[in-house]
Amino acid sequence: MRMKICVLGSGYVGLVTGTCFAERGNEVYCIDIDPKKVDLINKGVSPIFEPGLEQLLRKNIEKGTLRAFIAKDFYHQEIYTDISFVCVPTPSNKDGSINLGFIKKASKDIGLYIKSLKDYHVVIIKSTVVPGTTGDIASPMLEKYSGKKAGRDFGLCMNPEFLREGSAIEDFLKTDKIVIGSIDKKSGDSLEKIYESWDKKIPRVRANLRTAEMIKYAQNAFLATKISFINEIANICQKNGIDTNEVAYAIGLDPRINPRFLKFGVGYGGSCFPKDVKALIAASEKSGYKPKLLKVVENINKKQPLEALKMADELSGKTVSILGLSFKPDTDDIREAPSIKIINELKKHNTKIKAYDPQAIENMKKIFPDITYTNSPLECLKNSDICFVLTEWKEIKELEPKDFINLMKTPFVIDGRRVFDPKKMKQLGFIYKAIGYGLS
Repeated sequence: MRMKICVLGSGYVGLVTGTCFAERGNEVYCIDIDPKKVDLINKGVSPIFEPGLEQLLRKNIEKGTLRAFIAKDFYHQEIYTDISFVCVPTPSNKDGSINLGFIKKASKDIGLYIKSLKDYHVVIIKSTVVPGTTGDIASPMLEKYSGKKAGRDFGLCMNPEFLREGSAIEDFLKTDKIVIGSIDKKSGDSLEKIYESWDKKIPRVRANLRTAEMIKYAQNAFLATKISFINEIANICQKNGIDTNEVAYAIGLDPRINPRFLKFGVGYGGSCFPKDVKALIAASEKSGYKPKLLKVVENINKKQPLEALKMADELSGKTVSILGLSFKPDTDDIREAPSIKIINELKKHNTKIKAYDPQAIENMKKIFPDITYTNSPLECLKNSDICFVLTEWKEIKELEPKDFINLMKTPFVIDGRRVFDPKKMKQLGFIYKAIGYGLS
């Protein structure tokens, strides 16, 4: 069923959402407050790096199934849509609680928009929000500015996203579940229609608004817990002469555990896990419950990048190479990236820092304009004393041991992502240390 869809927010979630719905034959309008971003989208250029996104975006721009507008301009166009998806940011406040400023602004704007609509319209919150936000904050504001009643005059749903940066297109089009939280049955039925072209075998989970909101947080908190758990195990293994890789492989064979998210290293980062764990902790404490496990998960992750720094015998005055800046490969996202914590610590030791990343350099320059950035991993290694491997990009994984030997002054590699085979690296006579690898 072809629908007219408005997507508020053209960031990571919004642009993927809008592009994928356009790819499925819908007419999509991406709305954003940033004129530069809007201009890029209309030229078929993705403002973010995500494998496959720009090709799909360009295809649908050329077909005319997707257009981008500056927010203030869109609402004067008299373009009538069936559904509005709210995909605006929900950043953290200083205390870790969720900042709902963008949600409130979007609710006001949509309320004013649907005030003039004659037909039934469905508003869908896709941004990650703590339980109670859609029903207790978005709904009253929508009603106030539209002069209409939620559940009677317009529909209201919560439809969380489960996208992984680096594989977002596939995650959206071939998702493992579609969660539909709704204020009433009509709202949920209307939202479910838009997913009619998705594989019928994909489970449709119908729930109320609060449950849908909580599903997103529970999933992210559990995955973050798996990462912090295996990092804790890695730290123990390292002290006891044990190879964590063998431990993680063996326990991952148990179907109750499975191998996914048992990748140990310098900790998790990105736009979701750090922010969402903090927000869930803050929301839980506000409701009167102290989430002790989640606090431990967060604390382990905060300290994990420092485990790599502990491996360096002496940093003062050294030339240090950083291979990998983004929090994971196949993205330019550096939000909460372990590399930021490590670079901040290195700067305290009067080190000369060189860094390489195939996608994240421009973003990192905004934080650290004073370090040296290189165009290749080989250039980054030249004449350095110590190398920290922080992201498992293909270009970095393809390095050979001889590259470190031939290019570094005193080859000393600290592998924060277990990119290389420790036994192979150590056989060549230079210093190689890896998180979770305790064998001499």
